[in-house]
Amino acid sequence: MSNRYLERGVSAIKEDVHNAIKNEKKGLFENTFCKIIPDIVSGDLDYCNIMHADGAGTKSILAYLYWKETGDISIWKGIAQDALIMNIDDMICVGACNNFVMSSTIGRNKHLIPGDVITEIIRGNNEVINTLKKYGINIYSSGGETADVGDITKTIIIDSTVFTREKRENIIEFNLKNNDVIIGLSSSGKSKYEKEFNSGIGSNGLTSARHDILNNIYSKKYPETYSEETPKDLVYCGNHLLTDKHQLYKNMGKMLLSPTRTYSPIIKKVLEKHRNNISGIIHCTGGGQTKILNFLNNHRVIKNNLFEVPEIFKIIHEDTECTLREMYQVFNMGHRMEVYCKKELSESIIQISKEFDVDAKVIGYVERSSKNELIIESENSSIKY
Repeated sequence: MSNRYLERGVSAIKEDVHNAIKNEKKGLFENTFCKIIPDIVSGDLDYCNIMHADGAGTKSILAYLYWKETGDISIWKGIAQDALIMNIDDMICVGACNNFVMSSTIGRNKHLIPGDVITEIIRGNNEVINTLKKYGINIYSSGGETADVGDITKTIIIDSTVFTREKRENIIEFNLKNNDVIIGLSSSGKSKYEKEFNSGIGSNGLTSARHDILNNIYSKKYPETYSEETPKDLVYCGNHLLTDKHQLYKNMGKMLLSPTRTYSPIIKKVLEKHRNNISGIIHCTGGGQTKILNFLNNHRVIKNNLFEVPEIFKIIHEDTECTLREMYQVFNMGHRMEVYCKKELSESIIQISKEFDVDAKVIGYVERSSKNELIIESENSSIKY
């Protein structure tokens, strides 16, 4: 890791968090993407409970900037989607695809964030819920909490907690095998269930993207949008304005604020057909393309056929001193969902994804190894983690 990301107070590998929880019990399964606990809700030994909490992170600051600059309050709907989907798409990695209960938590500085913004966030949640219901994925809102905490939150933070029950026999536990292939599902483009073209940015690495792309004018206009501890030369040090025109996204701000794509309709259909033959599913969020390192067990993963890097990540790379090594640790770089399976299943899974207008392909493979490692091969480099 370069110091650039760390000096902004962010870690892609979350070493402090992993160290803090290293002695915690892992739950019913040793190696699942989310922690699984017994079904304490009903006491049914055939079922288990899954609860997950996540949010839009610093993408909410981008929405704040865009709203203040343009007056477009509807931008907050996308942030609601970010906060919800970051939970749902983690939970589908363990095989849970339906009957989710959601609680929304919003902490705001009431001096800067009026009630109209809260209304748009609630509308955004409802729109996502209604869209996914059409694909057999039911999400029930149980309300939540909106707290006025201006003394600890400069602008706004938007999180969700999601709960579901699932049969234990349906849980996807990591069980990688020699010669498994990796199917990547593209993070950019326009799926059947999306209203607009998606840049692929998701909800990770936005601290870096925001500061490295946007012009220093925002540091003077909106000092509430960054930490005073951040070195001044790393605060809004880019070349672009949010309102810079763009052919596909209207402007640079809309490109950065593309709502996080969900893969839940695709994974639901994949599991209906191939659940018992899946070796693992990865949501490439915190840690980007290196996320798989948390789940290896004497295997080497080689990613040697990645998607073309979406424009948003090319801009970040070209406009900054960020190395490719760090880029792959921070951003998804072209695909945000990975399915690990036997080669024979690859064409079927790829076809299912393309039925939803989401590009998919085999992006790599797995082999046994005496140590856990990841190798990313791009056009001009080979990076080992």
